[in-house]
Parts: sequence; structure tokens; C-alpha cells
Amino acid sequence: MKQLIIFLLLIIAFIIGYGKYSQYKRYNSPNVDYKTDKKIDLEYHNQELVLNYYKAIEDLNSYVMMQWSTNGIDVRTPEDDNEETKIAVKKYSNKLATIKYYESKLEKSISLKNKGASNKEIKFLEQTGTDLQSHLKSIAIKKIKSMFDPKEKMIYGQKNALIFEVQKRLISKGIIVVNDGLYKIETLNAIKTFEEKNNLYPDGILDVLTLDALFK
Repeated sequence: MKQLIIFLLLIIAFIIGYGKYSQYKRYNSPNVDYKTDKKIDLEYHNQELVLNYYKAIEDLNSYVMMQWSTNGIDVRTPEDDNEETKIAVKKYSNKLATIKYYESKLEKSISLKNKGASNKEIKFLEQTGTDLQSHLKSIAIKKIKSMFDPKEKMIYGQKNALIFEVQKRLISKGIIVVNDGLYKIETLNAIKTFEEKNNLYPDGILDVLTLDALFK
């Protein structure tokens, strides 16, 4: 009987001791502080957002520690299902969601920079809702169109970068032509074919309407 009592007392002591150890471990866990393994842009064009991101992390960490030390609630892995715990966990989730929102912006920004975008371009993309591929395509088309001078007539046998880009565009639209930058009968006929398909005057001469239709 005496041995049984001793045995029970040992079990109780172990349970109490383990409970205190678990509490100590949770309270002093290095995992309390929020960390991310995502690559984020700390040179983001809006530095106020970066600052708010760090403030949100500090706020989350303080909240986790406060709930644990004051109310004994581990909002990250709650053990109870009472109303107080539910409210605390919901507030924790909202704070975490704010961090994730900032992270998504900063993660996307670093991804765009890895593809060659600048802070100025990223700001433009965010404001217009344009994606990087469409933006870069638009820039390339503007550069091509800038080579066109409506005052200058295309001369047979002429060779330049604009004709090369026009030929390349015609080929992408399924029209057969040699991509050599030379304006000869083959290129004239290819432009004429494109004009016919797009209800334009089919003269095979590059003009503003044909150029716009070709690169829209």
C-alpha cells in the first residue's frame, strides 16, 4: 500500500513537473518570434510599407507573449476552446494576415526585380494593374513604332531594323516571308496579305494604320 502511494505521488510529481516544463518551454521558445523564409524586397519603392511590415511583426510577437504571460493562452497552438481563447486566436489570425499581406507585396516586388523591373516600373505596374510581360511588350512595341516616320516612303530594296521587325511580326501571324530586313516584292506581298486580312487598303506599303494593326 505504501509503495502504491509513493508510486502515485511520483506520477503526480512528474505530471506537475512536466506541465511546468512545457509551460516554460512554450514561454521561452525561440519560435515565439515570427520569422519568414520568403525572399522579400527591403528596397521596395514604398518604404512606409516596409516599416509597417516590421511594425506588424513586432505587434504580433508582443501579442503572442502578452496572451501567454497574462492569460495563459498560446494563440499559435491553443489547447482550450473557450470564448476567450477563440477571441484571442481570431485577433492573432488577423494580425498574421496583415503580415502575410505585406509579405506578398514585398515577395512579388523582389520577383519582378529579378526579372529586370525597377522600383519605378513596379510602382507603375501596381497602379495600373498591368503585368510585367504586358508592360515589357508595350515598351518593345513603342520602340519599334518610334522607328517609323510617316513622311518617309518605303523604297524598294531598302533595308533597316523596322522592316526586320515587321517581317518578324508577319511571320508570327502565319504569313510567310524571309526575315532579312529587306523591303522587296516578297515583303510587299506579305504586308499586302496582312492588310487584306485586316480590312485595310492592300497596297503593301507600311503606314500608320497597318503598323498599328500589326502590333496591337
